[in-house]
Amino acid sequence: MFTFKKKQVPTELDKVPNHIAIIMDGNGRWAKKRLQPRVFGHKAGMDALQEVTIAASDFGVKVLTVYAFSTENWSRPDDEISFIMNLPVEFFDKYVPKLHENNVRIQVIGELERLPEATLDAMSRAIATTKHNSGLVLNFALNYGGRSELVQTIKRIAFAVQKGELELDDINEDLIDNHLMTSQLPYLYRNPDLIIRTSGELRLSNFLPWQSAYSEFYFTKTLWPDFKREGLYEAIKEYNQRQRRFGGV
Repeated sequence: MFTFKKKQVPTELDKVPNHIAIIMDGNGRWAKKRLQPRVFGHKAGMDALQEVTIAASDFGVKVLTVYAFSTENWSRPDDEISFIMNLPVEFFDKYVPKLHENNVRIQVIGELERLPEATLDAMSRAIATTKHNSGLVLNFALNYGGRSELVQTIKRIAFAVQKGELELDDINEDLIDNHLMTSQLPYLYRNPDLIIRTSGELRLSNFLPWQSAYSEFYFTKTLWPDFKREGLYEAIKEYNQRQRRFGGV
């Protein structure tokens, strides 16, 4: 257990990741353990997200990307999808004022055109409300799929080549990086330094495949609604024990 004042980073966390990405997994299992419907877990997950976001801001994290809904999640039962699609409305209305007070800026990546109008409207309001904030960027991956992102990126680049706007030799890692959805993030913080997955699953699940090439991974059996501030602290403490070589010695 640890204690610290707001905006005071514990001294043992001398290396705080600039960009943390989280696969928020385990809401359904958390609810099932309490003999509640899965949607009960999703609501508890929103409380955890607010706490973790403020904690990340306090620790000095620059970008927090959270996997809120994947392109594969549409295969879930209709009633659950409908509930999940309403969560951003509730989250942005209920929690954004507190995040705004903490200087958090909201951004969203994903195939947003498929989202319901109410979800898009709530998202737009949250982005507009926080756009001048200079603190942590809370980046929602909503209807996001990593392979789909790469396919769309390749198509855009191929179209530019076809139109004569680019030459084949112009295509390099920087060009691809600048065409990905994460290109809207601050340049130095586009790629996550640390990816956290809760609930004990050990896979990436189509989350930021290009951007995670040199990310550190942290897996915990803790279900997402129980992760909270302490869980983030433990993940960053573990990150401090890693030596990142980026392919070198």
